Amino acid sequence: MSTLTLYSYFRSSAAYRVRIALNLKGLDYDIVPVHLVRDGGEHLKPAYRALNVNALVPTFVDGDVNIHQSLAIIEYLEDVHPTPALLPSDPATRAQVRALALDIAADIHPIDNLRVLRFLKHDMGVTEDQKNAWYVHWIVEGFKALEARLAAQTSPGKFVVGDTPTLADCCLVPQIYNANRFKVDMTQFPRISAIHAHCQTLEAFQRAAPEAQPDAE
Repeated sequence: MSTLTLYSYFRSSAAYRVRIALNLKGLDYDIVPVHLVRDGGEHLKPAYRALNVNALVPTFVDGDVNIHQSLAIIEYLEDVHPTPALLPSDPATRAQVRALALDIAADIHPIDNLRVLRFLKHDMGVTEDQKNAWYVHWIVEGFKALEARLAAQTSPGKFVVGDTPTLADCCLVPQIYNANRFKVDMTQFPRISAIHAHCQTLEAFQRAAPEAQPDAE
């Protein structure tokens, strides 16, 4: 049994990011599925709350180390397993990668998180169509800005930044999975789509995909 354990849900964007990072670094890890819908949500049960008081996924355990929040987990992996690197060594490029990752993980994803969508529908009374329109709106707004940044790069590479995958790609691919689920027209984002297509040729991304997970439905 591996000492690395990821508490994950197959469709969780945050858990998906960490799976990509673990795979890119070639690390062995165990997955413990935490179903976010079944039986009222397994993440809300006392057993999981004892592990992560936020009642969110992922939670990452490395021996006695317990970390929540996907970007913190990936930064930990970067520190403990520095090669292959997911953050460039140059400070300016490193900051650029972090900023692009946060554009997705902090500005797009939280607004469309499952608990937000549930609140909109069950507490605010929006219809299913209105909920879906909310979801698509914020993805499109975020991707417009991201596409513009990528289009402005003076030396574009195969990935978000350069020719090797970084933290930014770990964040981008799951967000595109969400966009496709909600039928966002991705033809309006050619640079984003090209990066995504290239990522999908790599085994690390393929193995991290929701449909490849043990709890996939």
